[in-house]
Amino acid sequence: MPSVSKKGRAMPESPIRKLVPFAEQAKKDGKKIYHLNIGQPDIKTPKAALDAVKNNSLHILAYSHSAGFESFRKKLASYYAKHDITISQDDILITTGASEALVFTMGSITDPEDEIIVPEPFYANYYSFSTQSNIKVVPVISSIENDFALPAIAEFEKLITKKTKAILICNPGNPTGYLYSKSEIKALAKLAIRYDLFLISDEVYREFVYDGLEHYSVLEEKDLNEHAIIIDSVSKRYSMCGARIGCMVTKNKSVIETAMKFAQARLSPPTYAQIASEAALEAPDSYHEKTVAKYKQRRDLVIEKLSQHPDIKISVPKGAFYCIAQLPINDADHFCQWLLSDFSMNNETVMLAPASGFYSSPGQGTDQVRIAYVLNQKALKKATKILIKGLNTYRTKFESKTKSEN
Repeated sequence: MPSVSKKGRAMPESPIRKLVPFAEQAKKDGKKIYHLNIGQPDIKTPKAALDAVKNNSLHILAYSHSAGFESFRKKLASYYAKHDITISQDDILITTGASEALVFTMGSITDPEDEIIVPEPFYANYYSFSTQSNIKVVPVISSIENDFALPAIAEFEKLITKKTKAILICNPGNPTGYLYSKSEIKALAKLAIRYDLFLISDEVYREFVYDGLEHYSVLEEKDLNEHAIIIDSVSKRYSMCGARIGCMVTKNKSVIETAMKFAQARLSPPTYAQIASEAALEAPDSYHEKTVAKYKQRRDLVIEKLSQHPDIKISVPKGAFYCIAQLPINDADHFCQWLLSDFSMNNETVMLAPASGFYSSPGQGTDQVRIAYVLNQKALKKATKILIKGLNTYRTKFESKTKSEN
């Protein structure tokens, strides 16, 4: 019998989606589920984006340029200019989501068995993309004790080898919501230059920053022109996850030219989605201001409600719309599955993402979950109440039994 590849067997399951069969069964059983497991915004997509698709006059749905519409790339360059990033449309490659931008980046800068250093916990698909590219993710562990701040630069230096090609960060972070400071970015920039590494920054949540703080991009570092690569997307910024439009941005001409070969191989990004994404750039500043205000309120509510439980430790995110909660349990994967298959409160339950899937280091995050606060405040109040009730019930049923047996 033919067998699947070693690479296929090595591909990890998504910690965000692997519990879907249990959720589907719970819904068939009549349960209502509050989805805190996935970063799907409930914010309305800008009307201009939807109208651009509805009202277009296309007679042929043709290929676009492999790099994406020139008009779209010019508008993106103008968007970045507003954020103190000076680039041209030729420094931008439109991709099918930020996912493809990451795959193109890894394909353009690494060879098989090369290494990329990533602070963990990290977006789970980084591990999937690295497996696909036959390269190694080398984790440097951050801690919930300081809200997952950047580990000491010395910890990065310990991990640099002849195979190291890049450092990859997510800023603000998924799954932690941590926002890297200007000084932390500068420290990473110096390290990248010293060891001649690429510094890749996944900035898809760059608009979602709280508490009067500001986002600082790697492309604001003038000395990093040959080292810095941005990964970006419209998915979260404009609540357009289904459009699957992202981009990679770099001033390194060799990288862009190499990535273009990958872009040509997949022909072009989707036409209608580019039309919508280009139109979304016309959204007024008030669109983001209102969105950020909503997410801050939701963040504050989740922190307030979960902090009332004496045994829950929760990180305080400064950006994005995720946080990590450390629970007083041994096996968060089992707990998350149990919430769907065996628990409900008034026939309602919650779906979470076990945090172990956001680590590549064995044994890390087994008592943690990622929470996406993408629901309205009324729903979040209900969801946090159900979560705490479920946690207390679970501990009585499983954890006390484990302790007594020990």
